[in-house]
Amino acid sequence: MLIRDLQPALVWEQFEAITKVPRPSKKEERIIEFLIDFAKSHNLEYQRDKIGNVVIRKPATAGYEERETIILQSHMDMVCEKNSDVDFDFDNEPIRAVVDGEWVRAEGTTLGADCGIGMAAAMALLLDQEAEHAPIEALFTVDEETGLTGAFNLGEGMLTGKYLLNLDSEDEGEIFIGCAGGIDTLATFAISLEPAPKNYEFYRFDVSDLVGGHSGDDINKGRANSNKITARLLLEAQQAFDGRMSYFDGGNLRNAIPREAYAVVGVPSKLKDKFEARVAQFNEEIREEFHFTEPDMRLALSPMPGVEEVLSLDSQRKLLGALVGVPNGVLAMSSAIPGLVETSTNLASVKFTDKKKVVVTTSQRSSVESAKHYAKNAVESVFALAGADVIHSDGYPGWAPNPDSKLLKVSVECYERLFGVEPKVKAVHAGLECGLFLEKYPHLEMVSFGPTLRGVHSPDERLEIATVDKFWRHLKEIVKSM
Repeated sequence: MLIRDLQPALVWEQFEAITKVPRPSKKEERIIEFLIDFAKSHNLEYQRDKIGNVVIRKPATAGYEERETIILQSHMDMVCEKNSDVDFDFDNEPIRAVVDGEWVRAEGTTLGADCGIGMAAAMALLLDQEAEHAPIEALFTVDEETGLTGAFNLGEGMLTGKYLLNLDSEDEGEIFIGCAGGIDTLATFAISLEPAPKNYEFYRFDVSDLVGGHSGDDINKGRANSNKITARLLLEAQQAFDGRMSYFDGGNLRNAIPREAYAVVGVPSKLKDKFEARVAQFNEEIREEFHFTEPDMRLALSPMPGVEEVLSLDSQRKLLGALVGVPNGVLAMSSAIPGLVETSTNLASVKFTDKKKVVVTTSQRSSVESAKHYAKNAVESVFALAGADVIHSDGYPGWAPNPDSKLLKVSVECYERLFGVEPKVKAVHAGLECGLFLEKYPHLEMVSFGPTLRGVHSPDERLEIATVDKFWRHLKEIVKSM
């Protein structure tokens, strides 16, 4: 079966068209042009602000002209992750989306259903001639995934509505009314290199095939962090085998749990056999440690001849000590909402930028503003003690729940009327753009919902087909009933 054969056809047609347009974060020129062409071809009013956000407006249907305008909001960029053995150019190639049983996925890459399916639903409603609704503003923002740049810089006069439906959630049957705020902490280590010691055997150590996932939604699922595992092995090599590190590369995106990492490390030739035996044992220990959450994890050690330089011992000790010591994962659970992560941090990436610097990227999230800054300071303290230069992003605010919202009440009633069950009303540990919209438009009432996605921010990303129809019907019922 092809994607275009799925139902509801109007939504899937838009989604398939979106997958054909390259749209990495900060490189949204083509998808912006795509949206503007869409508006022009259907005689819809549109507006673009300086940063690249696009809003497309559709008048109310007959009898709904006096109702408050409803905003449909999604982001146009996507996380670009691929398996290491896949050759793919996100800047120029269309996503290779396929139907796989009850799911739609991509071949070896992220699918971009986050937030492509939200975009598709908004576009479908702009096209639907049978839907009944108040005036609609469909807002498509840029660069949500790597900095919320579009929401931060939303132009004046882009929105006039009172009710905002954020279409960027990932669990059908759940309505979200709050989210965590976040901030990034970047540490830059100045390193020095020296000639590789003589009579050393060098190896490449790889960690791969981890589950990974979203550093907000999936941080509480006990998944392994490839950077942490690699740093643990390297620190043990340093302490027990006089190991010397030449290189470390792990993770890519600030908002993804890293799935892959590798390092180049050497040990004295006389300790070669003992080191190889210890790595084999370490492999078994780590696999046992994560056997519930990482069934496909691979740890591999292979010879790496020809290594000419290593980090100085001082540089190595500081970097590895910081990577092992810095907190990672859930820091606190919410006392207000059972099961909700309150505060977390993610050791996202380790990159040698040149022969003089290593940049470590982390991200902290919390639904409590003071706890977010405490987490940021805890991470900074570890890096600063190791001699790194530490900077923080501007961060973004959380979205405080409003359980008395009229929009929430209608959204719940619509779901019950359609499907005969009550949806779950929740907050999410992931960051959404809603907090920033609320800063600019304090009068807004907002909810967030969507179909079911799994493996988001990883090449395992997939979209459950059956939930798209329920998402679509729920969306139409809300805009009709408000």
